[in-house]
Amino acid sequence: MQTHVQHHQTKSRRLAYTREEASEILGLSPATVDRLTKRRLLRPSRATRRPMYPHWELERFLRETSEGIEL
Repeated sequence: MQTHVQHHQTKSRRLAYTREEASEILGLSPATVDRLTKRRLLRPSRATRRPMYPHWELERFLRETSEGIEL
């Protein structure tokens, strides 16, 4: 049986994710991913009928929206 962490690590080797997968990886709802996309804060690839969120785009989004935050 595969744990959640192993499942996530398997997914992270992929180049791009569906809207639902991207929301799971980011810890957001699919509706929030849609809102971020509409605001152009997340930029999916439109190479296919459905938007695909490249791994590097998710990293870029997190990096750029985390700058200047003190933990």
